[in-house]
Amino acid sequence: MRKVALTSAALALLLTLVGVVSIAAAPRTVGPSTARSKTLSFDVVFSPFSFVPANPTRNPDSPFALGDELTFHDMLFTEGKQVGDELGSCVIVELSPVLANCTEVIRLAGGNISGQFPNAPPPQKDLALTGGTGAYRNVGGDGTLVEFGNGKGSLT
Repeated sequence: MRKVALTSAALALLLTLVGVVSIAAAPRTVGPSTARSKTLSFDVVFSPFSFVPANPTRNPDSPFALGDELTFHDMLFTEGKQVGDELGSCVIVELSPVLANCTEVIRLAGGNISGQFPNAPPPQKDLALTGGTGAYRNVGGDGTLVEFGNGKGSLT
C-alpha cells in the first residue's frame, strides 16, 4: 500500500511539472500591434574627414591599416533648420577595397536612435537601426544614407 501511495505522489508531481513546462513553452498570443510606422528624412551636412591611425604597424603603400578608425559628427537638417546630428566611428576591417564596420547615434529632440552599417565606397550606405531612447525607444528597421559628393547627403 505504501508503494502505491509513493508511486501516485511521484506521478502527480511529474504530471504537474510537465504541465508547468508545457505552459512555459507555449507561445504567447500577441494582439495586433498599436505601433505606427513613421519614416524620418533629413538633409545631411557631413563633417570633415577625421582619421585616427590606431594601428602602430603601418604599410608604407597604404594610407590605412587594419583597426584604424574614422570618426564623424554630421549635422541633420529638415527644411533648412538643424534638427539634430549624427555621430559615430568606423573601424577599418579590410584594406582592399577599404571596408569599415561603423556604429552611430542619431541625436534628435525627442531622443536618440542607434545604428550600424558597413562603410563601403560611396554613395549609398544601408543602416540597421538597432535601438533608441525617448520617443524612439521602440525604433527598428533600416535606413539609407546617401552621399551626394559635395559634402552633403540625405538620411532616411
